[in-house]
Amino acid sequence: MSGLLRICTAGSVDDGKSTLIGRMLHDSQSVYEDQLQSVKSASKNRAAGPIDFSLFTDGLKAEREQGITIDVAYRYFATARRKFILADTPGHEQYTRNMATGASTADVAILLVDATHGVRVQSRRHARIARLLGITDFVLAVNKMDLVEFNRDVFDGISDEFEEILAGARYHAIPLSALHGDNVTTMSERTPWFDGPPLLQFLETVHVTRDLTSLPFRFPVQLVIRPNDRFRGYAGQIASGTVRVGDAVTVWPSGRGARVNRITTYDGDLDMAFAPMSVTLTLDDEIDISRGDLLTISRENPPDVGQTFEAEVVWMDERPLDPARVYLLKQAAKTVTAEINHGLVLNQIGTVTVSTARPLVFDRYERHRGTGSFILVDPATHFTAGAGMIANAVREGTAQAAAAPVSAAERIALLARHAGSDADAIDAVRKALEEILS
Repeated sequence: MSGLLRICTAGSVDDGKSTLIGRMLHDSQSVYEDQLQSVKSASKNRAAGPIDFSLFTDGLKAEREQGITIDVAYRYFATARRKFILADTPGHEQYTRNMATGASTADVAILLVDATHGVRVQSRRHARIARLLGITDFVLAVNKMDLVEFNRDVFDGISDEFEEILAGARYHAIPLSALHGDNVTTMSERTPWFDGPPLLQFLETVHVTRDLTSLPFRFPVQLVIRPNDRFRGYAGQIASGTVRVGDAVTVWPSGRGARVNRITTYDGDLDMAFAPMSVTLTLDDEIDISRGDLLTISRENPPDVGQTFEAEVVWMDERPLDPARVYLLKQAAKTVTAEINHGLVLNQIGTVTVSTARPLVFDRYERHRGTGSFILVDPATHFTAGAGMIANAVREGTAQAAAAPVSAAERIALLARHAGSDADAIDAVRKALEEILS
């Protein structure tokens, strides 16, 4: 098995995520001698033995002082069979947003559970976030089995509980002790009843589906290039699929069609390009295309186009989500203003209805991460306030039927907010007042 595998850890605080990663790096000989000496001299937790393996990833001073992970730590290593990027994410509820960041690009999630505590609330929360982010391959690592004398009944009970939590996903349960190395890189003699592969061997051989070229063609336009009156090109990174010279493409949201005339790159023209290449496309018809528009192959599955959709949102701002406020929504290469139908607080995950001022072109997140995800930005602070995964498009009639009655004041505020200019806002408010008072 070759290729790069992106992994994130997940689970409650003190379940041993950093220790597990440190042990795996150490036992696979993926740390330099100077790093090893530095960790040995810094190890103060004598309960962990001569080496506190968590220090290989917990690099912040506050992390070492408190013995917890606060920020996402990335480690790169390789074996003879595969290359890895490991993301050690925090377990504290306070840092749930950091965990979501680390899991957003992962192919496999390692869910740790402390055998002495069993499945906790944060374990369930992290599992849900990982599933929302599209991860379908999991390792259920039941850690600290040495503290329960490698009792098989404890392991089986936790595995059975997660069977319901991870319904629809593929997972491999492993009993292990990160502190002592049982079933981390080699099989442990203390679990004769376990016949599966150890953690590292499983990660070396697990097959994950990440072939972007097998998905429908999606090309968000990032820049219109016009160096002279003889060339008009549309630059961007292919989010998925394959495009060839001569292909019939559709431009969204306008729905206009054209054919690919050239595929240009810094190194010259190509006959074909595929994800995740960055290219410039020219078309045989000079139709109106702007930054944020999306090109698709005409014969392939079309995306959704609309201003209202349901989404799962992870709220990351200490300031709660306010339904009365307008946020900036960034999706693919497009930025629009948006309103959310109900509030969320820091680290809360919720299903919301999003209404945008202009139409968006999108896919459901489960079909396409690139066009099915978005972030919400506070326009006052420019802070990334939330991350969202689109679940379903909401048709205009359905949205209006489901909406709560809007007061006159709310209606006037919405009209002013969605106006294109101050003059348009004044005119819209004047007409609304005349209608209400008549």
